[in-house]
Amino acid sequence: MGRTTDSETGQGLRPGLRQRHVRMIALGGIIGASLFVGSGAVVHTVGPAAIVSYALGGLLVVLVMRMLGEMATASPTLGSFMEYARESLGGWAGFTIGWLYWYFWVGVVAFEAVAGAKILVGWIPAVPQWVFSLVLMLLLTASNLASARSFGETEFWLASIKVATIVVFLTVGVLFVLGLWPGASFSVGNVGLDGFFATGGFAVVHGVVIVIFSYFGTEIVTIAAAESEEPAKAVAKATAATVWRVILFYVGSITLIVMITPWRDVPSETSPFAAAFGRFGIPAAETIVSAVVLTAALSVLNSGLYTASRMLFALRRHQWAPRWIADVNRRGVPWKAILLSTVVGYVAVIMSYVAPDTIFYFIINSAGAVALFVYAIIAGSQLRMRRSIERTAPDQLTLRMWGYPWLSWLTLAGTLAVVVSMVFVEDARSQLYLSVLSLAVILLVYPIVRRRVRRGATLGHGLRPEPRRSRP
Repeated sequence: MGRTTDSETGQGLRPGLRQRHVRMIALGGIIGASLFVGSGAVVHTVGPAAIVSYALGGLLVVLVMRMLGEMATASPTLGSFMEYARESLGGWAGFTIGWLYWYFWVGVVAFEAVAGAKILVGWIPAVPQWVFSLVLMLLLTASNLASARSFGETEFWLASIKVATIVVFLTVGVLFVLGLWPGASFSVGNVGLDGFFATGGFAVVHGVVIVIFSYFGTEIVTIAAAESEEPAKAVAKATAATVWRVILFYVGSITLIVMITPWRDVPSETSPFAAAFGRFGIPAAETIVSAVVLTAALSVLNSGLYTASRMLFALRRHQWAPRWIADVNRRGVPWKAILLSTVVGYVAVIMSYVAPDTIFYFIINSAGAVALFVYAIIAGSQLRMRRSIERTAPDQLTLRMWGYPWLSWLTLAGTLAVVVSMVFVEDARSQLYLSVLSLAVILLVYPIVRRRVRRGATLGHGLRPEPRRSRP
């Protein structure tokens, strides 16, 4: 039979992820379907200066990841930034960031299942879209339930496809814009058509608000590293490489897109990458990119289930989640945490067909600004935790935040500035308001949970759950 983890120590999960899994999770985690599809809409909104929007958004993420890397290498732990927030800012911060993060990924799981199903329906229209959504959810749930290594292996190959596609695009794209590709002419000058800031300076800020969410997911590597054989080493390598990944994959890709095609001609409804591959003369470009977008959706779905379940499992350590969440099977997998996250995902998928303009809209948009809340709490945690580490164990600071404390404060200010900017961006305003509502609900629930935990401790229950038998 299975066994149950100790919710206080976090024992029970097995280090099933290898270094190559963690490296590819870090490498591919930053590449989502939003880059392949949504980047065209950003270019239409901002013009060629979309390059600056992606660069500024990427800079913010790089700084956040550096701060997170500093904390994770000094103290690798299950729950990652949730634990750092709890230790540095207090229980309210850990509870809030943990549940917000879980809620965000549960919504993303549903969204990606629907997005993947739409692609499959385009290929096989005879099958209802909800059937494909269900099949995708079941497949990736099975991958996560099998073992941490099964998740890692699945993510490794899905991420490999995304990375390979971007590498091919960057290589051929450079040759194309330099006129070195068959049938191409020198087109670098397209970036200056109508002026670099063709739609105005504020459009760049608008662009940052849109693109910042494209980067969310990079931090998953610090959670996955806790189940690797050398967590501190894995985190140090992954976070240190964030800079070149952002520059190469995002800023590099967008730069090539506005050079390959005049920005007004970049498609906003379909993938600009498919249009670019078509210009390269690659046959069946649309189908190839659609397949890549499908793998990107599956990758996010896979990692979303993993991340949501591990965060839920970590929340149980402090009795912030039901006791039975702590159950793991004989392979060291928190199967009940995975299934709960999946069930909520199924409900959201059902709502996408039953009430797409109400309930599903609320689920997706009420988690829209969560990324920025998470970044702000990470920045606040690092500012407090760094002082503590320097005072008690300075030798643990093997990876340091640049320009501390000034860059840390600047990162926090930049994150809050993006939040405020959402008020002035019509498309993002509803996401901000609904996300603030989600934040308010969790903050109101925390005192209730805290009183229950204290009452349980007073009665002698403590933090250790009773032993429970689990599925084989």
